[in-house]
Amino acid sequence: MRAIFRNSVKIAPISLLMIITAACSSSPAAPAARVATVEAATTTPSSAVKASADAGELVASGPIIVEDQVDVAAQRDGVVARVLAEPGTPIKKGQLLAALDDRQISSDLEAARARTRSTEDDLKNWEAEAKVLEAQIIPKEQLEHARYKAESDQWDVKRVSELLTNAKQAEHSLELELEKTQITAPFKGIVARRYVRVGQTVARNDRLFWVTAIAPLRIRVTLPETFLGHIKSGTMIAVTPAEALSPDHYYRAKVIQVSPVVDPSSDTIEILAELSGDTSGLRPGMRANLHVPDVH
Repeated sequence: MRAIFRNSVKIAPISLLMIITAACSSSPAAPAARVATVEAATTTPSSAVKASADAGELVASGPIIVEDQVDVAAQRDGVVARVLAEPGTPIKKGQLLAALDDRQISSDLEAARARTRSTEDDLKNWEAEAKVLEAQIIPKEQLEHARYKAESDQWDVKRVSELLTNAKQAEHSLELELEKTQITAPFKGIVARRYVRVGQTVARNDRLFWVTAIAPLRIRVTLPETFLGHIKSGTMIAVTPAEALSPDHYYRAKVIQVSPVVDPSSDTIEILAELSGDTSGLRPGMRANLHVPDVH
């Protein structure tokens, strides 16, 4: 019996060891399953990138801009007397947007014009007297006096001529100042913002309006330097608004400028494209996407 018990005792540890070994050998199955799951999950982004690459295009985003877009500033100090344009008002080149109080300048200009007319009359009188003196037959005993009178008249003609020149310059200067009280549109477009109100005192260079053209619309983007030589002026490119409700609605744009150099800080080139055809729904300042044919 003791021999049998000893043999059973020896067998038990061996069985236990086999159970432990079997358990240890089967435990890696769970991690293997998890690894397979992670690998399957990571294949999805790769597929998306590949699908984008298969599309054969690169999407570059940039702002829609216009060539003409400026702040209209006051050219002189004054008080705003009238405001004739509000945001959203379509404007033509030279159209009056606002006016400063011009009563004092207008009065000074009228006085200057009166002085000019008076000086012109004086000049005509002196010139006429000089001509009469030249035409007279002068006795010998009066010749010296006549010569002196003629020289005096010529001096007066010259003096009044200079006065007339100065009067005309003063008149022209006031005319320019009067023009500065008229705030006009520098080009055809639309009023984007108004910064002034009637009765407001403004100083020279104070901004009064922000005006912008509405056409032609352009978009400026940067591309990797690998596109240099592949994108040229005249290339037609599809455009979609960045926040488009209908991503299938494409606009057309033509490349009009390609940067001749590469920006060394970003290894990119800049291109400028101009939209053509129907551009309804697009506005300056919006962001848009250029769908550029891939060169890879």
